[in-house]
Amino acid sequence: MPFGEIVIGAPGAGKSTYAHGKYQLFSALERPIAIVNLDPANESVPYPCAISISSLITLQDVMQEFGLGPNGAMLYCIEYLEANFDWLVEELGRLHPDTWVVFDLPGQVELSTNHESLKNMIVKLGKHDYRLAAVNLCDAHYITDAAKYISVLLLSLRTMLQLELPHVNVLSKIDLLSQFGDLDFNLDYYTEVQDLSYLGNSLPQGTKFAALNMRICELVQDFGLVGFETLAVEDRESMLKLMRVVDRATGCVFVPSASEESHGTGQEKVPSTRRVNFDSLFTTAAGPIGGIRSDVKDVQERWLDAKDTWDAHEVEQRKRETQILNQSRA
Repeated sequence: MPFGEIVIGAPGAGKSTYAHGKYQLFSALERPIAIVNLDPANESVPYPCAISISSLITLQDVMQEFGLGPNGAMLYCIEYLEANFDWLVEELGRLHPDTWVVFDLPGQVELSTNHESLKNMIVKLGKHDYRLAAVNLCDAHYITDAAKYISVLLLSLRTMLQLELPHVNVLSKIDLLSQFGDLDFNLDYYTEVQDLSYLGNSLPQGTKFAALNMRICELVQDFGLVGFETLAVEDRESMLKLMRVVDRATGCVFVPSASEESHGTGQEKVPSTRRVNFDSLFTTAAGPIGGIRSDVKDVQERWLDAKDTWDAHEVEQRKRETQILNQSRA
């Protein structure tokens, strides 16, 4: 039962950067990982690519052969991948069963909001025992504008309803948020999607869209599904926190590592990804996710309220670590 994640989001949200960061993190933790590039327009990826759709089809070839534009060619490539799904299954079959699989998707949001090919392939992967979660990256600077924030909420909700997967919405590039000015509310207002009626004062008044904006807010709150995690890819603690959230969403956290014993449960011959970690099942399911900056208030202090102070502190900390390492080698 392999585990993995579908990485989606608008162009520029940082999907490939996140996939690269996850590869580096898992390599440091000695967790097996493989990244699958399903973006036919992205042939030069920053991470080691285990499987790439470019081996099957490329965007440029489709545009030249059929005279399609970039968006039309992208849809054709994904539909072609669906039609040749056996190729993807064969490539995935070469990976070790315990490998965490990251699917790096194109930035066309219609693939995850209303187009059926991606959803159909997710269903097929489920039939091959893949336990997946969707990681939806949204650029954090959108929360600095009320209208953009509402559009992100609606897009995230639509994606959740379309894909029908365990879903983790993420405000990416949170470390760059201070460049866009002060927020109207604390960061937890946006991550927890609190009372959206307060956005009314931040929206243009007296226009025909004012009432529509508020109806959209009511729709999002009626569903009560949307919430956000935060991410700064270059920050280790931020990546670790998001890793724990995704592990919990897929159920991977409830599976013992390969080094753990089965404690006489009769599971000794069962692959590790099919064993149940009875010791941590209920405590992990019910308990909060700990760690540094696990609270969004700590995230706000690090990246917004006291960013310069924390930056200087971490520079000094890295210098001390380097000195200690050099002394140990001497």
